[in-house]
Amino acid sequence: MKFKTSLAAAAALALGLAGAASAQTKVGFIYVGPVGDLGWSYEHDQGRLAVEEHFGDAVETTYVESVPEGADAERVLTQMALGGADIIFTTSFGYMDPTINVAEKFPNVMFEHATGYKRADNVSTYSARFYEGRHVIGLIAGEMTETNTIGYIASFPIPEVVRGINAAYLAAKSVNPDVEFKVVWVYTWFDPGKEADAANALIEQGADVIMQHTDSPAAMTIAEEKGIYAFGQASDMMQFGPNARLSSIIDNWAPYYIERVQAVIDGTWESTDTWDGIGPGMVEIGEFSDKIPADVAARAQAAADAIAAGTLHPFTGPINKQDGTPWLAAGEVADDGTLATMDFYVEGIVGELPQ
Repeated sequence: MKFKTSLAAAAALALGLAGAASAQTKVGFIYVGPVGDLGWSYEHDQGRLAVEEHFGDAVETTYVESVPEGADAERVLTQMALGGADIIFTTSFGYMDPTINVAEKFPNVMFEHATGYKRADNVSTYSARFYEGRHVIGLIAGEMTETNTIGYIASFPIPEVVRGINAAYLAAKSVNPDVEFKVVWVYTWFDPGKEADAANALIEQGADVIMQHTDSPAAMTIAEEKGIYAFGQASDMMQFGPNARLSSIIDNWAPYYIERVQAVIDGTWESTDTWDGIGPGMVEIGEFSDKIPADVAARAQAAADAIAAGTLHPFTGPINKQDGTPWLAAGEVADDGTLATMDFYVEGIVGELPQ
C-alpha cells in the first residue's frame, strides 16, 4: 500500500512538474553580431541575462548570434517560433521585414523589433535615443580635438545613424566653430577588420578623435595604438583603450526586456512603440576620463542632466540642412517624426550622404 501511495505521489509530482514546465515563459533573442563583440550584441545579451536573473525558473531564454539580416533571419525566427517561443526580440534594423513576415505566420507569438518602424498587432518596436548620448560626447570631442578633425565610422545610412552624426557634429561645432567631421561608411554593423581600416584612414586624414556607430572595439584599439582619443560605443570599451577612451554611450536594455517579458507573463502585452533616452536610463553616459579637463566634463554632465530633465534637446534651432536651406528656426525643436526619418546632413558637414 505504501508502495502504491508512493507511485501515486510520484505521478502527482511528475504532473505538477510538467505543469510548471509548461507554464515557463520562453523568450528568444537574435543578434546581428557575436555576443562577444563587446558592443551592441553584447549589451543586448546582458539584457537577456538580466531577464534570467530577474525571473529565475519562470523563464527560459535562448539566443542565436551572428544572424545576417535577410533570409537567414527569417529562418531563425521561424525556428524560434516553432520551438515554442512566447516572445522574440529581434535586435537589428535589418530584421524588420523578416520580423513582420514571421509574425504574420505566428499570431500568438509576441515580437519586439529594435530600431525599426513597422508594427503589427503582435509586433512592437523599441529603440533608444542614442543621439542624446552623441550630443554629450560631441561636446567632449569638440573640446578635446587639437587638429579640429573628428573622424566618424558609420555603418549604414539609415536615419538612426544619420541622426547620430548630425547630433555629434552640432554639439562639437557649438563648442568649437573650427571643427570638421570626416565620415567613413563601412556598410556593416560588425567587421573588426573594416572598422580598423576605417579608423586608420581617418587618422591619416588628420582625425585625432574617433567616434563610431559600429559594434566592435576595433576603432578603440587603433586609437589606443595611435595615441588619439575615442569613445565607447554601446558598451564601455574601457579595457580596449584605457588611455584613448574619453567616455562612452552605453545601451541599457535590461529594464525594458524585464518589463516586456513581465507583460507577456501577466497577459497584458500590447503592441507599442518605445523610444527612450538618457532620462529613463536606456542611454547611459560612461564615466568621464580624467584626461578631460574638469570644466569640459562639468559642461558635458550638465548637458546630460538637462537632456534627462527635458530642458535641452540636441536638435534645437536655428539649424539648416547641408545645402543651406532652413530646417529649424531659432528655438524650434525637431519633432520625433522628422528625427525618425532623417535622411540629410546638417549644414557644415562635408561630403555626400549615401542614399
